[in-house]
Amino acid sequence: MDKVSNVFWISLVIASAFVIWGMIAPVQLGEVMDETKAFFLDTFGWFYQLSATFFLLFAVFLIFSKYGNIKLGADSDKPEFKNSTWFAMLFSAGMGIGLLFFGVSEPISHFMTPPIGEGGTGESAKVALRYTYLHWGFHAWAIYSVIALVLAYYKFRKKQPGLMSVTLIPLLGKRATGIIGTIIDVIAVFATIFGVAASLGLGAAQINGGLHYVFPAIPNKFTIQLIIIVIVTVLFLLSASTGLKKGISFLSNANLVLAVIILSAILFLGPTGFVLELFTTTLGSYIQNLPSMGLRLTPFNKEQATWIKDWTIFYWAWWIAWAPFVGTFIARVSKGRTVREFMIAVLVIPTLVCAFWFSVFGGTAIYFDFFKGTNIAGESLETALYAVYDLLPFTGVLVVVTLLLISTFFVTSADSATFVLGMQTTHGELNPPNVVKVTWGLFLSASAVVLMLSGGLNAMQTAIIVSAFPLTFILIAMTISILKEFGKESLVTSGEKKKKKVKSGEEPDTNPA
Repeated sequence: MDKVSNVFWISLVIASAFVIWGMIAPVQLGEVMDETKAFFLDTFGWFYQLSATFFLLFAVFLIFSKYGNIKLGADSDKPEFKNSTWFAMLFSAGMGIGLLFFGVSEPISHFMTPPIGEGGTGESAKVALRYTYLHWGFHAWAIYSVIALVLAYYKFRKKQPGLMSVTLIPLLGKRATGIIGTIIDVIAVFATIFGVAASLGLGAAQINGGLHYVFPAIPNKFTIQLIIIVIVTVLFLLSASTGLKKGISFLSNANLVLAVIILSAILFLGPTGFVLELFTTTLGSYIQNLPSMGLRLTPFNKEQATWIKDWTIFYWAWWIAWAPFVGTFIARVSKGRTVREFMIAVLVIPTLVCAFWFSVFGGTAIYFDFFKGTNIAGESLETALYAVYDLLPFTGVLVVVTLLLISTFFVTSADSATFVLGMQTTHGELNPPNVVKVTWGLFLSASAVVLMLSGGLNAMQTAIIVSAFPLTFILIAMTISILKEFGKESLVTSGEKKKKKVKSGEEPDTNPA
């Protein structure tokens, strides 16, 4: 344990206190979290909206800026992973479990209870998908891509430890490696713990929901979900001990294959033509209405304001809370990419895939409820997907493949998180000791159990929203910091060009333009 930092011990003490509190007094913890959630949503909803929009604008700026050719590493570095494996790893760490959990349940929920207008109509179906794209699209991946870019730049080009505190040295100087830096890294650790713990809780609930749907004798309750978490914890700790290139890489590719299989099955077994038409029209509508949706608040309509807080603001907080985890992981596997290549790949491709995913799963559910009079919207969040399978051929095969995919996504997300937490608490070590990864793996699972005991999804939302608040300021500061460093890169490049011209006997270009 000689590699661990003060961040490890401080975070371990605080995490232990949280887990003990949740085990001893889960009801009290749940009440405190409910009050805290209401305060942050009522007071700072505007702040999360503006922050998410800022990251999207910054990401677009980087794509078209003069900094696009800067490499995340030395100029001679080549990418460590081939494109297909790289993309699979981005996706598995980013949103795997969430796509399966919300793939049907979110669009069908918005269809019946839309943010605007009457539910259950053709118009509400288009609005439902449009807002689902908003929550899982450009804003989310902009947050990930910007933070991952900053971390990758400092790690591979500046040869600095892969810590968020280090990226603020241009702004804070030596203070970034002192007490302030420690506080920054501890905040990042807890945002990671709560963000991933919420995802693990969702995964356990959906695996339990699927098992109960197929085998009614298996109850859908906390005890079964606890058993699922224990089993999966053992699996992801075994995977974590095999290292990045074996465990996570193998599982990420397996995830991608299974996800493509199940996506194709739903598309071609369901109302294919309807889904493709719905995807085309809603994608255009999403892009057209992106600015207004991304900044929408309703101060004169309390009912609509509640919807925005429960969905849009929650998602912005979730993606911000996940940013240290997903950003660190994406950074770790992105050495050798240019700024422009990296930003386009991480921002655009996953957004399009997410949109298509939701149009296939959500669009199929909407088709059955709208045209066939079914009631998929009446199902719980964790069972809505299985209700769709009931209406398609090969139901049993689809359920089995889905449960397998949820499990592998579960393992990959937790596996990736233990790796990231290990990096964050061992001075940015690229290959953290197994004992550190196992420790954080156990605390991730324990935190998921505590959140489930204290109020389920509501408690998870509270933990995410609260941990994301201080982290947002850190992430914004990171964007300012990287601009300062990019400015230095431009000056160096300009100076080198002038020297070459002088050596070759040419007149240096003195035109400031």
